Amino acid sequence: MRDYIIRRLLLLVPIMIGVTLLTFGLFRVIPGDAVILRCGFGCSPEVLENLRHRAGLDKPGMPISIGFDYQVVPTSLHFNRHSQYGDWILDVSHGDFGRSLSEGELAVGPQLNHRLPITIELGIMTIIFALLLGVPVGIYSAIRPGTPLDWLARFTSVVWLSVPSFYLAILIIDFGLQWFGWAPPQFSNKTFVPFFDDPLTNLEEFFFPALVLAVGIAAFLMRLTRSAMLEVMRNDYIRTAWAKGLRERAVVWRHALKNALIPLTTVLGLQVGALLGGAVIIESVFNLNGVGKYALEAIIRRDIPVVQTLTLLFALAHVTANLSVDVAYAWLDPRIHYN
Repeated sequence: MRDYIIRRLLLLVPIMIGVTLLTFGLFRVIPGDAVILRCGFGCSPEVLENLRHRAGLDKPGMPISIGFDYQVVPTSLHFNRHSQYGDWILDVSHGDFGRSLSEGELAVGPQLNHRLPITIELGIMTIIFALLLGVPVGIYSAIRPGTPLDWLARFTSVVWLSVPSFYLAILIIDFGLQWFGWAPPQFSNKTFVPFFDDPLTNLEEFFFPALVLAVGIAAFLMRLTRSAMLEVMRNDYIRTAWAKGLRERAVVWRHALKNALIPLTTVLGLQVGALLGGAVIIESVFNLNGVGKYALEAIIRRDIPVVQTLTLLFALAHVTANLSVDVAYAWLDPRIHYN
């Protein structure tokens, strides 16, 4: 297991480099100029050139440049000591994520320190809500198949899977304002309130965003838990447990659930990417100044250093979650071994 984890960690390096290269290349295909968006179309060429020089945008894009002739055939290679991508990678290796091109050249690192706790708390609450809403209902549907509550749970899961999270978020805000005169506290106060400073205000800020993100995941977990439990409950060792006279609670929770959790663990690991993608929209709708909203604003402003840094963090989170899932397999099922 240790050797397997070390190999996976070493594999992170080329994966992260590939992600940053892909992001760097694709971002230059998208039309738009962060310097023009910041300065405006009325800026003189001298001012634009000065801003590009200060941001390092006048450097070559990559450490290696390829020369072409008129027949579009590569003719030469040029090694650039200073380049936009090379300098950024070197700074990241020293813990410096660069400076924003559009927010007054603010350092990206302090912004992440402020915004990461918001997105992390939102993700943790979303997973907790999804597990609480999805797993118990899925277990009950599996041990009571064909009952009215089973049909109701399955119908509800289809509905929640069909409703987009951003639409549900807009409905919650609109109905709260129209019927109860209520709006999320972050609409009037943009400052993040940590949980231990004011638990009630913190829960007011995160309850509905986390719930909106959780319902779709909970519906998927419910259906997966139901199908996994139905399959496990047909196994011989479950019939043996029934024959020994064990209570239903012991059979379900002690013998069946642990094996049914293996596919559930897989889905939870894969949901990290969905959570990060959903956070980009939900944080913007609910005005949570987290990493997701930061990413959306940076994409709109063509803020290359911010987008590259956030893409790197998102990819790292996704790959780390997949590694954690693989390690959890061996704990849940001793028959699984990694060489």
